[in-house]
Amino acid sequence: MKYFGTDGFRGRANETLTAIHAFRVGRFLGRHFARGGRARIAVGKDTRRSSYCFEYALAAGAAASGADVYLLHVTTTPSVSFVVRTEGFDCGVMISASHNVFSDNGLKLFGADGEKLPDGELALVEDYLDGGTLPLATGEEMGRTIDFVAGRNRYLAYLLSVPRASFRGLRVGLDCANGSAWALAKTVFDALGAQVWCIGRTPDGTNINADCGSTHPEGLAELVRLHRLDAGFAFDGDADRCIAVDERGEIVDGNGILYVCAKELAERGEQGAGVVTTVVSNGGLTRALGRLGVAVHCTQVGDKFVAEEMARRGSMLGGEPSGHIVFRRYATTGDGILTALKIAEIMVERKCPLSVLLRGYRPLPQRTRTVPAANGAELVASGEVARAVAEAEAHGVRMIVRPSGTEPLVRILAEGEERAAEEAAEQAVRAVLAAREAL
Repeated sequence: MKYFGTDGFRGRANETLTAIHAFRVGRFLGRHFARGGRARIAVGKDTRRSSYCFEYALAAGAAASGADVYLLHVTTTPSVSFVVRTEGFDCGVMISASHNVFSDNGLKLFGADGEKLPDGELALVEDYLDGGTLPLATGEEMGRTIDFVAGRNRYLAYLLSVPRASFRGLRVGLDCANGSAWALAKTVFDALGAQVWCIGRTPDGTNINADCGSTHPEGLAELVRLHRLDAGFAFDGDADRCIAVDERGEIVDGNGILYVCAKELAERGEQGAGVVTTVVSNGGLTRALGRLGVAVHCTQVGDKFVAEEMARRGSMLGGEPSGHIVFRRYATTGDGILTALKIAEIMVERKCPLSVLLRGYRPLPQRTRTVPAANGAELVASGEVARAVAEAEAHGVRMIVRPSGTEPLVRILAEGEERAAEEAAEQAVRAVLAAREAL
């Protein structure tokens, strides 16, 4: 795909992704989803300064094609998915670059089922972006924009209906990443009876994900230790990720979260067709779930691919180390707030701290590196990288070198004995740099 990666059309605002792109995406969606009637499109955004520009550009394009655009304003990615599939919308758009820096932005597109649009339809969007033409709506055919905060409130009510127990007495820390969760997460935990301490809840348009949130959970860990909280939960910019912190201030990534939730489902006899993970998930997770008798199915990186594999197999749970966790009974995409609620629910019902719930899971040592690269796919396919991977595997190290689906980076993961993994990761960096120099 030319514009769309594993998580939408993403790039530097008004450079890689421009307001003209947003307008034209709106034009395409407004016409494509009309299908003999007037398309209804739900649109949400995160707190980036550029999100306002893209929101209005996309809405103008869709209305110019004859669609009615329902504005959810600042909200989370999973709320857009929820509203689209429960309120009868033809499609939805979330304006966000997720965990990226504030100067980036993106467009995530959802179909009427709340799932991310398949590659076939995204290819049609790309064809139009590259010079396609569409007629403009005129007269009574023209669309309009409608304030739809009510949709966001219905999503909030849905979250409140999920937990089976009150959180009264639970002391919880939240890091809202100065992003989409800032007005929702605390409201939910407050309403469920928890005592809540918050950071990352003062968005100014430029501080989203800045040294906070799921990519920087160290501040949340300090908050949990300082106030002796029971647990903490950190979200990313659009709140489709969650990273947890246990009562000791130890960070629990998506691997640990999957273990806790999979064990709970197994003990309740609700595990379904096993758990879906990705190639970068920790090998220790596969071993731990195997001891519980839980089947593990692996797919490529991206919560879109996790959700697709879950639907194909009938799995109830899947996710990534980054904190994208999909609970298929409740949602069609990763939902950070929902993930936090499910962990808190297990803690309350089991009367156990998070550290105890994690017993039985021991992660294998991993080393990760990133190398800036605009042509990551070419570098990963180079002979230098292939030789580095082969050498690592010969020394018992599992090595993954891949282009990022959301940023101009090559991502490297080495898993194995600590020293060997460290050396393999550094060798892979050198190989990628050598390949970059050769091109």
